[in-house]
Amino acid sequence: MQAEATLFPVRPEFEAIPRQWDSRHDAVVARVDPGNFYVTAHDELIFTRLGSCVAACIWDPLLGIGGLNHFLLPERQLHEDWHQLTSYTCRYGNWAMEQLINSILSLGGMRNRLKAKVFGGAQMTATSVLNVGESNISFVKNYLKTEGIEIVSEDLGGPWPRKVLFHPNSGKVKLMRLSPERISKMMSEEQRYLKQIVTAQGESQVELFD
Repeated sequence: MQAEATLFPVRPEFEAIPRQWDSRHDAVVARVDPGNFYVTAHDELIFTRLGSCVAACIWDPLLGIGGLNHFLLPERQLHEDWHQLTSYTCRYGNWAMEQLINSILSLGGMRNRLKAKVFGGAQMTATSVLNVGESNISFVKNYLKTEGIEIVSEDLGGPWPRKVLFHPNSGKVKLMRLSPERISKMMSEEQRYLKQIVTAQGESQVELFD
């Protein structure tokens, strides 16, 4: 009963995000999986786990409003047409960042006050045709530079999967680098997710992220 009573009200667009009381951190924790984001003005934590994916933690330090996204750009091997890959990158990466930023602004955050911390982009395999982690890193850093949002902290690249726990009220992050032995499992998870993106796009007659 205590756990249920502690949960803060959530906006309709975030009702599908898993949230529960975590006694270890004495706080509500929302879990963000690939392709999702979460924004809050409450005193709660946001958790995600990263391989090649990148998470951008963005917040307004004055108001303590912020959130985290989790995105993975498609691999070249899933696309014979480079133009299709470029299209995915523009729509999916931009969507992930725009939705996060716009949701913060809708709660009262100010664009000129926003700060960012970015994590992830591990090199999952030395034999990949395209280093997806490197592509994700390049994308998020260029995007934030273009938007004029300062990156105040980062932990990017390398061979390590990561766990990230973000507190938007304060901007503090707890980061754990996982053993490189975890990479094979995360590669399988990311491949399944990437194929879902491609399948969904192939079956749709409309633009997914416009």
